[in-house]
Amino acid sequence: MRIALALEYDGHLFCGWQTQPDGCGVQNRLEGALSEMAGHEVGVVAAGRTDAGVHALCQVVHFDTETIRPLSAWVRGINANLPMSLRVLWAQGVSDEFHARFSARRRDYQFILYNGPVGPAVMASKSSWFHLPLDVNKMDEAARYFEGEHDFSAFRASECQAKSPVRTLYQAEVKKHGDCIVFNFSGNAFLHHQVRNMVGALVYVGKGSFEPDHIYTLLQQRDRTKSPPTFSPDGLYLTGVGYEAHWDLPSTRRYIQFFTSSTN
Repeated sequence: MRIALALEYDGHLFCGWQTQPDGCGVQNRLEGALSEMAGHEVGVVAAGRTDAGVHALCQVVHFDTETIRPLSAWVRGINANLPMSLRVLWAQGVSDEFHARFSARRRDYQFILYNGPVGPAVMASKSSWFHLPLDVNKMDEAARYFEGEHDFSAFRASECQAKSPVRTLYQAEVKKHGDCIVFNFSGNAFLHHQVRNMVGALVYVGKGSFEPDHIYTLLQQRDRTKSPPTFSPDGLYLTGVGYEAHWDLPSTRRYIQFFTSSTN
């Protein structure tokens, strides 16, 4: 049988999603706990890989097993063998046609940037930091140029292995919440470092180095060397993965409520 899981994890305490020889990946810890629970070696497939330092509020994975357990037992049993920084939120039986990655139709990310003269202490690994004042209205105006279908070659990592740089963004917005600036991105898929590279370009707009329409110019140039540097992974969250309703999954989208509930 095939089972889908939703995960939450603190990326600061892992070297990224993907399994590593020294066992530091989220995948390493999850597969170890799953294998112990199932009584056989288990491999998982994720909706997407997250880099070192990137958090997840709702990562979705699937695995196959012949071991029969109540769905609630999969959640409790796996969590009992995981560190506190990694948690299974729910387990759901799915058909063999379901694929955590290829069945996904949407990915959602939030990026939290603390904007103040002194960097945060408590939020040091949960947000990025920029010390100069930023014009959030101009950043939000600039972000709208990302929406739609584009060639994102100017915003992909040099080591990106995607076959095509073309992606579709359904939402790209920037909002201020107290001392924090929150970037919301939703798209069909994202290239390696795409979100962090888009944030870096928007910060350049916010500090006055670019006008908002320069984002359009960068998209048209399709040249990574002409875009600003990649921003820190601190503050980046995978907040959801969208699937068609017929898969009948529990909620697969979550948000940072402390920030998104603000009216500032």
